[in-house]
Amino acid sequence: MSIATSSIATTLGIGSGVDMTGLAEQLAEAQFAGRNERLATKSETLEQRISLAGSIRSSFSTFASALGERMRTGDLAPLPNIGNTSVAAVSSPVGSIGKGSYSLEVTKLATNQVLTGPVYASATDTVGAGSLTIRFGSVTNAAFAEDTGRTPLSIDIAAGATLKDVASAINGKNAGLNAYVAQTSAGAQLVVKGADGAQNGFVIEAAEDGADPGLSALAWQPGGDPARLVSTSADAEFLLDGLARTSASNTIPGVAPGLSLTLTGTNAGAPTTIRFNSPDSALSSVMQDITGALNEIVSELRSAIDPLTGPLSRDAGARALRSELSALGSLVVMPNAPDGAPRTLAELGLAIERDGSFRFDNDTLTDALERDPAGVAAMFTTGINGIYATIDRMARSNSMASDPGSLAGSIARYEKQTDQLNRDMEKLAEKQEALRSSMVARFASADARVAASQSTLSFLQSQIDIWNSQGD
Repeated sequence: MSIATSSIATTLGIGSGVDMTGLAEQLAEAQFAGRNERLATKSETLEQRISLAGSIRSSFSTFASALGERMRTGDLAPLPNIGNTSVAAVSSPVGSIGKGSYSLEVTKLATNQVLTGPVYASATDTVGAGSLTIRFGSVTNAAFAEDTGRTPLSIDIAAGATLKDVASAINGKNAGLNAYVAQTSAGAQLVVKGADGAQNGFVIEAAEDGADPGLSALAWQPGGDPARLVSTSADAEFLLDGLARTSASNTIPGVAPGLSLTLTGTNAGAPTTIRFNSPDSALSSVMQDITGALNEIVSELRSAIDPLTGPLSRDAGARALRSELSALGSLVVMPNAPDGAPRTLAELGLAIERDGSFRFDNDTLTDALERDPAGVAAMFTTGINGIYATIDRMARSNSMASDPGSLAGSIARYEKQTDQLNRDMEKLAEKQEALRSSMVARFASADARVAASQSTLSFLQSQIDIWNSQGD
């Protein structure tokens, strides 16, 4: 009689090849699968909301920045230009608006006084001790009229000081003077330069130390060596629209509304013209671009808040922005405009369709330009009111994380929820690992018992083999 060993092994459950550790892991995963899947789905949803809200916010901010840049430096900027560029450089102060034209005739440029000292062998020659006093005012070779409202400059010169030390001492006072030692063909000479303007001339007085004389050689007064006065200080003189003007500097900010000058040459008897470009021709193109940019944002926003499929369908920030955009055409962007002047984007041709998209009507803009070109142009500036200011405020408000009703507030809320979700997922992973470890421990005990059974099986196998051999 032959007894099959496989039937005994099957009865004892031995030889099945079960991976107890793998089984524990699979069972733990199965028990937590539902909760893990729910958390993973929620995490994906939050990430999608953060990404979409961030994209809309970024699009609006980019739109506002581009619009502002175009108004400041692009075809909307009412920048001045000058016919004779060798006479002056023209610009507009930040935040100002220029218009019209001006005539400019420059008869004299502002200059500064340049005074030299006597010749020394080198810059390291000592000059004596004492003090130098520099007084400011109007200077010619014949006379000095002191500006008594300006405090004289007092400079102490110590014993052993060199010509180079004197230059450093003058510069160290930061009084608008520039001093240096020039190595000329004749030798080393102190050079002192003042600022532009008639009242920025100067004279130098010296009080010597009797024990260390020589400092008086650096002093200079009108009537002294005329060769030392290389140039005198003077104001710029020019005519703007035929009116005589003067300036202590060649750089003249705000010389007229929206106009600053930097004088560079003279054109006596040949006035040149300064004109401001008119942005009227660019307004239609700009309004079309504004309409296109708004429609891109509206399209992205419409998809995001779709009540059936939109990830932001219940988002307060997205819905608030949609409401703002819906009212943009009728929003008063020029509250201080005079009666009859355009105040809204709708008056410039921006219309809103039933689906929330925007449409531009060029005829409406043309009519507004014919009625009040200055009023229309005023809306396209970077001041506190106008189209750019309105768009910029909307962009900034949607970037404030402290406002729960803004896109940035929504993003902050979703990020906070994501942080909490990550902590929940970590805790769940810890619980799953604890269950797996517990099962592994229990299955290890079972494995030990199976190992003992395996020993018994080996003994029985030997006996069966003996019985079978005797039967043969």
